[in-house]
Amino acid sequence: MRPLIEPILLAVALTNFAVLGTSRMTACVRMLAMQGALLGVLSIAVERPLSVHSIALGAGTVAVKALGLPWFLRWAMREAAVRREVEPVIGYMASLLLGALVVGVSFAVASRLPGMVPGQGGSAPGGLLVPIALATLLSGLLVLITRSKAITQVVGYLMLENGIYLFGLTLVGRISFLVEIGVLLDVFVAVFIMGIVVFHINREFDSISAENLVELREA
Repeated sequence: MRPLIEPILLAVALTNFAVLGTSRMTACVRMLAMQGALLGVLSIAVERPLSVHSIALGAGTVAVKALGLPWFLRWAMREAAVRREVEPVIGYMASLLLGALVVGVSFAVASRLPGMVPGQGGSAPGGLLVPIALATLLSGLLVLITRSKAITQVVGYLMLENGIYLFGLTLVGRISFLVEIGVLLDVFVAVFIMGIVVFHINREFDSISAENLVELREA
């Protein structure tokens, strides 16, 4: 599966652009689920020789990131009766241009990280892993900053975490299985809490725009 690493990473980058360029929340959640599935396959592909550890990590990643969290987000969308991000801070074309800039910056920064890129004494399994990890992290931060709907911001947070997860794969042979599962559980708990916040914002304000948080006052 080693030759699949770079095509998978390119597909991850494309899912980042798909999220940045769409207003439909269902499409954002679908791309997030696809990204989670790709990370699960990548978790198996990067570790050689193939082991029970890598298979369990990949299966757990798919279960949480490609199935569990997207299902929870779709449930939150149904409860909040919202389908589109209609008031982004910046437009979708500008978001795509910023996404392209983020990719360029990520490759420039990754090329200056000795010990992370193959050929410089590093252990990164694939020349695209570090730059795509950086690009995914920054793309998630971009979504988090430029979108006003709480659900879309959750998607941005999860993309950011996916970028951190990709960084973890550069050291997959040195990180214990329990630590990796702990990270997945932390993300699940964080999104569960965000879902509760989304529900209460919608109940109180008839909208899930995060801008409504400024109207909260202590009783």
